[in-house]
Amino acid sequence: MNVEIPAAPAVPRKHRAFTSFENRDFRIYFAATTAAMLADNVEHVISYWVMYQKFHSAALGGFAVISHWVPFLLLAGFSGSLADRFDIRRLIQIGMLLFMAVSVSWGVLFLTDSVTMWKAELLLVIHGLAGVIWIPASQVLIHQVVTAEQLPSAVRISATGRYLGTLVGPAVGGALLLGLGPAHGIFANALIYLPLFVWLIWAPYGAAFVGWRPPRQTLKGFADIWSTMKVVARNRVLLSMTVLIGAAAFFIGNSYQAQMPGFAGDLGHGRVDLSYSILLAADAAGGLAGGVLLESRGLLPPSARTAFILAMIWCFALIGFARTNIYALAIVLLFLAGFVELAFNSMAQALVQLNAPGEIRGRVLGVFSMSALGLRTFSGLNVGVLGARVGIHNSLALSAAALATVYAAMFAARYLRRPARS
Repeated sequence: MNVEIPAAPAVPRKHRAFTSFENRDFRIYFAATTAAMLADNVEHVISYWVMYQKFHSAALGGFAVISHWVPFLLLAGFSGSLADRFDIRRLIQIGMLLFMAVSVSWGVLFLTDSVTMWKAELLLVIHGLAGVIWIPASQVLIHQVVTAEQLPSAVRISATGRYLGTLVGPAVGGALLLGLGPAHGIFANALIYLPLFVWLIWAPYGAAFVGWRPPRQTLKGFADIWSTMKVVARNRVLLSMTVLIGAAAFFIGNSYQAQMPGFAGDLGHGRVDLSYSILLAADAAGGLAGGVLLESRGLLPPSARTAFILAMIWCFALIGFARTNIYALAIVLLFLAGFVELAFNSMAQALVQLNAPGEIRGRVLGVFSMSALGLRTFSGLNVGVLGARVGIHNSLALSAAALATVYAAMFAARYLRRPARS
């Protein structure tokens, strides 16, 4: 008599924390890229301080922000096309060389006391161009370094590295400024970009190592970007995540960080002391904690639905921060904002990485960078310029409320209009 033996129940797969760190090359890539992000922030600390002491120009400070984000708005799509056609290692190295050249140039100008307005503006523009060459190629490289299973972990940890650079960069920049002075401090900063450049000389990645050759056709400029946008528009996940991150960049971005002295003053902590530093660091600390906790516990796997919910929580946290007059509550809300911002940003990028067609991945990531970073150019108008008229508390609260409304409408249209299909 045949006896049917019931199949053993499936054992749920145990989460492995920091799976991407099992990959040796990713560990090297992460350390070197985080160092480069730190150096980026260090350069801002030193160069902005010298520019302020030299010129006391609010207009130059505004130009610094514009020159940082406008290249992404105008050129990220082209940079993504380059990542599809050329060796991505060399593109990243070009970005590192430009960063190092800018730091060395600042140092020479500081030593010779020859900083002028036009020289400062030129270096700020070159710095912005270095970023737009680096970022899309770097995102494509992640996809080549790790496996598909490791990719969400790698994207989340890379985003955490960005927050780590933002958190530690000002402290390192301040230490270099005090210990070595602006000129020698920024010379030392140029060396922090070097590990990523050196590793990429022999790293076994790029077209020659992944069995793919770039197409022979020449770059088509805006035609490439337009065709990529049409591919993104036809894919619901790519479209929703690109719009999700682009809306956040357009309405808010990181513009409230530039207004932090005003918020600190209204909270009674406007002096340069520990309480002000804690307020400045709370957002970055939340992002760092979010990356470590979510990755170690395996919480919140990539999902478009979850990304929308987290983005709306971010809006409400910023509304609360804008309206509160309690210092301790402001710190908690900024920490929460940094936590969920890390979560939905890394989730959106992971979904784009996973869903982008392999043959045009660079172009898709270029369009995503154009949306995620380039649209930050306009956030200064929403929070800063509007803040000059209605106050920074009202402008941030209104911008966050408008963004939350957009997200709620998108969420309702996609998830509440009809029952989910099986």
